[in-house]
Amino acid sequence: MATPWSKTYREDNHTFRKFKEGEHRWSNWESNIFDADHSHKCPTYVQRTPPCQGSCPSGEDIRGWLQIVRGLEKPPQGMSWQEYAFRRLSEANPFPSQMGRVCPAPCEDGCNRNEVEDFVGINAVEQYIGDTAIGCDFSFPVPETESGKGIAIIGGGPAGLTAAYQLRRRGHRCTIHDDHEALGGMMRYGIPGYRTPRRFLDHEIDRILALGGIETRLNVRVGKDMRVADLEREYDAVLWTIGCQSGRPLPVPGGDAPNCVSGVKFLEAFNDGRLKFTAEKVVCIGGGDTSIDVVSVARRLGRIKRTNPKDRPEMAVHGFVAHDAAMAAVRTGADVTLTSLLGRQEMTAAENEVEDAMQEGVRIFDGVMPLEVILGEDGRARSLRMAKCDLIDGRPVMRKGTEFDIEADLVVSAIGQGGNLEGLEEFDNGRGLIDADAFYRVPDREGHFVAGDIIRPHLLTTAIGQASVAASCIDRYLSGGDQRKRPRVDVHHFSLLEKLREQHLEPEEYERRQEWGTCFSNYAIHNYEDRSAHEIVPAEELFLGHFTYTPRHRRAERVPQGDAVLGHFEERIVPLDEDRAVAEAGRCMSCGLCFECDNCVIYCPQDAVFRVKKNQGTTGRYVDTDYARCIGCHICADVCPSGYIDMGMGE
Repeated sequence: MATPWSKTYREDNHTFRKFKEGEHRWSNWESNIFDADHSHKCPTYVQRTPPCQGSCPSGEDIRGWLQIVRGLEKPPQGMSWQEYAFRRLSEANPFPSQMGRVCPAPCEDGCNRNEVEDFVGINAVEQYIGDTAIGCDFSFPVPETESGKGIAIIGGGPAGLTAAYQLRRRGHRCTIHDDHEALGGMMRYGIPGYRTPRRFLDHEIDRILALGGIETRLNVRVGKDMRVADLEREYDAVLWTIGCQSGRPLPVPGGDAPNCVSGVKFLEAFNDGRLKFTAEKVVCIGGGDTSIDVVSVARRLGRIKRTNPKDRPEMAVHGFVAHDAAMAAVRTGADVTLTSLLGRQEMTAAENEVEDAMQEGVRIFDGVMPLEVILGEDGRARSLRMAKCDLIDGRPVMRKGTEFDIEADLVVSAIGQGGNLEGLEEFDNGRGLIDADAFYRVPDREGHFVAGDIIRPHLLTTAIGQASVAASCIDRYLSGGDQRKRPRVDVHHFSLLEKLREQHLEPEEYERRQEWGTCFSNYAIHNYEDRSAHEIVPAEELFLGHFTYTPRHRRAERVPQGDAVLGHFEERIVPLDEDRAVAEAGRCMSCGLCFECDNCVIYCPQDAVFRVKKNQGTTGRYVDTDYARCIGCHICADVCPSGYIDMGMGE
């Protein structure tokens, strides 16, 4: 098996040369304008979106806060870099501590550093920022103005809380209605506490509520305790963020047995304290993150050898009883099995979570499909009949003669989730979900918006990103403006103009007289173009030869082995300390924005590229070009590691 080094530094894959042996023609017709060693094109500094940010459903300015952590972008006077990084990150996501722990990090899959050796550990640095913000008690700035508008938010999970945060920052009053005893939604009731420690979750929720102007109405179910018409009379807009709290039952004969439960309800019973032990033999059907949480919890809870029928685990899951904590003291290890339609490598759960579950003693059958729940004389499930299968056109097809049974006292279905629209049938699109248009408006319902899983069950980070966009659209609706077309790359972008203003370097007011060029004028940001709302910079635009092999700084994990997992509810992840977080941020290649490497200055044969004066420079404006000297040789663009330089200007 190839090592990361050999994979990265193969002669045909990663060298210090930008062009392969034998190449002598430009790859696009625009480049034919070059004539020998000069051309009529000069450097333009073009900001683009990095693929990590383009892959982030929350739309965080990942490159921006990594630049701050590594020390390249300086904070305003009087502010620590930790607080500055937190403020940049939380522009998009008010839950960095939580998401740094549980987000499956699609940003890391998109990271261009994968073309060198390994992605940047974005999650690990994000957790450091989030935990530091809690330890230092950083707060959100209270809005300076009030709009006088009020929004009803139905659902207090990640989408609802994010929307309240984003709307409150714009000066709007919000009221969160939730049918639970506490806010948090899936972060509290769907993810075990050893993955999202409650003291961190509570702090991040309280920080949002501390903005003021956010009222909470708990244990209230709209559609049952309160009518939609009442909301429409009381508020200027309504945002539906009710999530998907109903798990899909197992669609096989016997799947409705009393000891067949959904993964969502199993985890909710554990998280609210009702479920303190489980059955002797637990089988979970899934393969995604929810199923991994189910089997990991089942291994930790263990079983009790002699259980009164009224204390069976399904009774707690269905909400009929709450287990006695004293009984849990005599629990022993449970036999826990996870089955998946997909093969081991194709399972949608995070790879490290699957590996941890196996270390904790979970048995995994992959590439298998459920056929039938075998019932006992009492009508309860006693085993699950399975068979090996192949996926053909996305549907499982059984291999004949491969049937086998798995003994089970509790069968948990973690094969998907749906919304609970009881009392809200008028919003049901026929699939137990609510439709949304491009601006997250509910079609044909004036003043109603929707975000999160109730549109389509997905990731927590997706719900956070949708809520941010929905809040922006609600703000435009309340101001009476037309909804603007959303940008192709719809994320929170670094703004050079805002950075210049922060450093008191903003351009002067334009006198509105025509002049030739802007190189000697102060009313424009000279030779700079922002394409970040339209373009994501690929690895092919970078000079990868600049980057040396640097191993990732990984977070350690505490993963108990076998029956040592019983009663182990401590957090598994060991966060990075400051030095390692800074070092990991330093691996970022700053795709699409200058990171001050000096290559263009060093390699320019005409000394046309120069560093701006220290009192005039800031992030993104580290270098400039003297067009009187530039001959358009394109060397600066070739050696730019971050793909920030284009040969785009005329003579």
